[in-house]
Amino acid sequence: MNRLTFGCFLILLGGFLACETNIKPKEVESIKERKVVVYQVFARLFGNTNTTNKPWGTAEENGVGKFSDFTEKALLEIKNLGVTHIWYTGVPHHALIGNYAEYGISHDDPDVVKGRAGSPYAVKDYYNVNPDLAENPANRLQEFKELVNRTHKIGMKVLIDIVPNHIARKYEGHNNPKGVVDFGEHDDTSLEYHVNNNFYYIPKEEFKVPNWEDGYQPLGGEANPLSDRKFEEIPAKWTGNGSRLAQPHFNDWYETVKINYGIRPDGTKDFAELPEAFEKKNHAEHADFWKDKKIPDSWMKFKDIALYWIDFGVDGFRFDMAEMVPVEFWSYLNSSIKMKNPDAFLLAEVYNPELYRPYIQKGKMDYLYDKVELYDSLKHIIKGYGWTDHISVVQKGMEDIEHHMLHFLENHDEQRIASAEFAGNADWAKPAMVVSATVSTSPTMIYFGQEVGEPGAEDAGFGKASRTSIFDYIGVPHHQRWMNHGQFDGGQLTAEEVELRDFYKRLLNFTISSEALMGEYQEIHFFNKENTAHYDHRVFSYVRWSSNEKLIIISNFQVDDSYELDLKIPEEVLKKWHIEDGHYILEEKLGGEATYSMVVENGLGSVEVKLLPLESLILSLEQ
Repeated sequence: MNRLTFGCFLILLGGFLACETNIKPKEVESIKERKVVVYQVFARLFGNTNTTNKPWGTAEENGVGKFSDFTEKALLEIKNLGVTHIWYTGVPHHALIGNYAEYGISHDDPDVVKGRAGSPYAVKDYYNVNPDLAENPANRLQEFKELVNRTHKIGMKVLIDIVPNHIARKYEGHNNPKGVVDFGEHDDTSLEYHVNNNFYYIPKEEFKVPNWEDGYQPLGGEANPLSDRKFEEIPAKWTGNGSRLAQPHFNDWYETVKINYGIRPDGTKDFAELPEAFEKKNHAEHADFWKDKKIPDSWMKFKDIALYWIDFGVDGFRFDMAEMVPVEFWSYLNSSIKMKNPDAFLLAEVYNPELYRPYIQKGKMDYLYDKVELYDSLKHIIKGYGWTDHISVVQKGMEDIEHHMLHFLENHDEQRIASAEFAGNADWAKPAMVVSATVSTSPTMIYFGQEVGEPGAEDAGFGKASRTSIFDYIGVPHHQRWMNHGQFDGGQLTAEEVELRDFYKRLLNFTISSEALMGEYQEIHFFNKENTAHYDHRVFSYVRWSSNEKLIIISNFQVDDSYELDLKIPEEVLKKWHIEDGHYILEEKLGGEATYSMVVENGLGSVEVKLLPLESLILSLEQ
């Protein structure tokens, strides 16, 4: 029997991808040695143990989590799930309905606040944090600093949001560092546009509150002195999503105002554009380019904000709606950040595939959401009407930028997998989760509660079922069962929820330890579809490898049906792996102790496998 002179892994998973593409991530700039796993956690919701969940409930009625709820025990359990970076969502001080007047914070108007707890993307003061999250609001910045330090002590990196496209309608920078001028303070409000105005204006018109629709009333109709369909803003400003109406529509981002980056109302630019071939330049060269250029005032304001938080100890950012801000600004901002901290983690929300490469290469983003390509494809497959064949198409199309496309199956904007509106059962996403986490060298992200099957079923008030509300004070029931009154031991979880979390833990820990998942990729899906009996579009397979680790991945996306397959490993792959004819023992690693055999004859490999519904296997090729 032939034996290997190196350790190998074989991952067999119910339903994976395959294509004739061969990604060589070693050619990708700044590639890391191991995978990154981001845990997105909504800070306001994480530690809340209150189970009342009254629609439109107050913080006192429904509860609110605090920075202090992220104890060392809680953070250690998150890390042990297989997490390297934690994205604390909703940290910057945003508009909310609460009384913090004694701390020098003005009341926010319900007519321009979504929900009662407020949108985390309507930031009111970039140099401080949400007072709801502090045990002592007067000490809230120090309490967040302590959380940053605890997170680092446990061994994870810290990410927070920055939202350059828009800010709260009532922004008040009471905590600006010395020399920092507030947004709009020096604007010429008689002009619709000036390159150094921070906002766009509608001269001689007053802002008007939208006409409410579908029976909506701020605070669910509760009486409030400020809930009077009036909000003073003279002249009116453009709304965050770009609406130029003095009275935006109910579905516009009426709680925010758009930032002016030097784009004239006709779309032309009032700043220097990057020269040709600048997508090949590094961060230092981008930073040098901007040194002698005239920089719009808004650019400098957001650079100051980002560098303030880098100096504070934050390790990176998730940039909201990055595609609504010009790519040249991102070149300026991100190169400035990287000059301060070369290891800063820069993730952007971009949905237009035509902008992926410009925002990565010219905008110097580390990572973008892979939403409209991989996520949407996997969602269709999970729901039963998509074909796994399309995964190969996506991977082929992303071949040159695959490392930069962050993968996820949940985040705060998307439906919970277990919601009735999506799959209705968290287990249905297991094969998709394995594909998402292992198909490329990109980071993987999960959303808190995903690992225990949180369905997002609450009618929270402004936020409705299928997504855990980001606008309301609410409890997250499945997550609360794992939290177990602050013990963070899963003591109240059902057996099914325990098993699901264990699946995520095994999978994510494998991904961050695997060298091969930062190596090369080639699909074997279509080869097996043509040459393997019973193999069809509900199964997916591919291979990943490095010099020390060899992986074959196959997944079954069928909810009810098993597959018995003689999976084929093409001669082309085995030549690259330097595998000769012979028999090889495979040890299952993802969750079981079974062994398999791979037979190689005339250069073609085969492995007999039986894949149960939604099953995933990881097999190690023993020396």
